[in-house]
Amino acid sequence: MYPLQNKIALVGGASQGLGAACAHALAAAGATVIVFARTEEKLKNIVNALPTPLQQEHSYLIIDTANLIVSKKTFQEFIEKIKTVHILINNTGGPAAGLLYETSIEDLKASFESHLLHAHQLVQLLLPGMREAKFGRIINLLSVSIKEPIDDLGISNTIRAGMANWAKTLSRELGPMGITVNNVLPGFTNTERLSYLFTNRATKAGVTKEEITKGVENSIPVKRLGEPKELAAAVCFLCSEEANFINGINLPVDGGQIRSL
Repeated sequence: MYPLQNKIALVGGASQGLGAACAHALAAAGATVIVFARTEEKLKNIVNALPTPLQQEHSYLIIDTANLIVSKKTFQEFIEKIKTVHILINNTGGPAAGLLYETSIEDLKASFESHLLHAHQLVQLLLPGMREAKFGRIINLLSVSIKEPIDDLGISNTIRAGMANWAKTLSRELGPMGITVNNVLPGFTNTERLSYLFTNRATKAGVTKEEITKGVENSIPVKRLGEPKELAAAVCFLCSEEANFINGINLPVDGGQIRSL
């Protein structure tokens, strides 16, 4: 009934949106969940709202993924106390929208550090515990843009694709240790981030946000936006024992929108 009983999960970007939905689903499945993000008040609210079917004691960490030195120290202190984290959900807020050729080196570098280098640092810190447990799940929330780049999201398209190849490489290296690495690719999902992007699109196009939303919905075969809980359900399955033989994949959760295989 609780497939993640006795598992400890660390969930990034969990103060809202997809991260919060994943934290909720993992907790409902029996995992003890530690959420992290930058805003303490939001994290407190998330932790207080997480299910506790097995009387788990959930908690949070205040982390700024843009500061690798400080975040490493915080995670090291946390791991010294808790020893083993079985599940890592790498999820970082999307980079700013914009054309790639107009993007500065500084902005590309900052995004590379807060996404890929942050995730890599976390994997290295958590790996000893996962190896000892002979069980590990590393799930990266990326984007369908790794299969089909999305217009006006130049930085995201670039960084997410790099993370996908990083993850595929890790999946081959860590698989023999009982640790799987998979990517979940959200399509257009009903989050605050998407609302912000749609507002920007509408402003640039001189139309209403509702018109942008309807146009996107019509481009999706199921004719609607996704809900965070639908993506979280896929993540939760990949974290379970039943998914032991699923490793190194890119799983779109997009209503069938992307046309590539």
